[in-house]
Amino acid sequence: MAIVVNLEEERGKKPASLDGLTALVSADLDKVNHCIVDRMHSPVALIPQLAGHIIAAGGKRLRPMLTLAATKLCGHEGERHIKLAACVEFIHTATLLHDDVVDDSSLRRGLASANALWGNKASVLVGDFLFSRSFELMIEDGSLAVLQILSRASSVIAEGEVLQLITANDTGTGEDAYLEVIRAKTAALFAAACRIGAVVADRPKVEEEALESYGLNLGIAFQLIDDVLDYSARQEKLGKAIGDDFREGKITLPVILAFRRGDDEERAFLKRTLEDLDQAEDGSDLTRALKLLEKHNSLADTINRARHYGAIARDALGIFPDSPAKTALTDIIDFCIERAF
Repeated sequence: MAIVVNLEEERGKKPASLDGLTALVSADLDKVNHCIVDRMHSPVALIPQLAGHIIAAGGKRLRPMLTLAATKLCGHEGERHIKLAACVEFIHTATLLHDDVVDDSSLRRGLASANALWGNKASVLVGDFLFSRSFELMIEDGSLAVLQILSRASSVIAEGEVLQLITANDTGTGEDAYLEVIRAKTAALFAAACRIGAVVADRPKVEEEALESYGLNLGIAFQLIDDVLDYSARQEKLGKAIGDDFREGKITLPVILAFRRGDDEERAFLKRTLEDLDQAEDGSDLTRALKLLEKHNSLADTINRARHYGAIARDALGIFPDSPAKTALTDIIDFCIERAF
């Protein structure tokens, strides 16, 4: 039985939540959800069936909510942001479908993954369908600036996926290389989702860039905390398996830090378990890995890295006047980091 690392000692205040953001954008989010359902429709029955499975699998809609909140922050009064928020969700969902195929994942948010239910071919093709739908929505919006931002984010995400393949199961991966992966794979869509809020509101470029910086750094912090959660007691409380990244041999920042700080014997252990995927079936290797992460302070230091990027995201919002939208976006930084506790 594997031990788990408990990171809850720091929790002493009321936990941050999505409540403020959800309340701020709830009316618009309902419209986004209607748009998503409408644009998932296809005469090919498998497409809405498979797409609906992953979209309904319990995601928080964080990325489209960021688009909705960013447009409110910038004073947009129209309806353009509804389709664009749906577009952001379609891009995200398409990448999840492709990710699960690449990672050969059987679960997504505690439920059977689409590829486990319908196979890899169907998952890839429906992911392609959702990407195509997202581009249709961009074209309907009619803004070349929006098209440039979101299409560029889509290509950067794909580059991040390929880059992750190159570094997969390689304990020689350094922190800079790993940050490059998560900037592309995760943070690029956060950045784009936020930046288009300023574009549709026709705000100055400095505000576009501020929202892009906010989203990029929030996305990095978000992914770093995800890295921590895979090895923490908090993951168990969320109803998710602990150590999935370890079992798949994923090289995340906690592992990178432990490998750099370990002795020869510890590095040999990490090479065996993560590069060769030679792991004991009784969970004893996961137990040892958790002890190494604790010994070398890898999880706590990863959280501190996340706080660093969270602070940059917070500073990026400094040029905007105080408002309910600014408060909600600031609170999300705390929510993303406090998920670890």
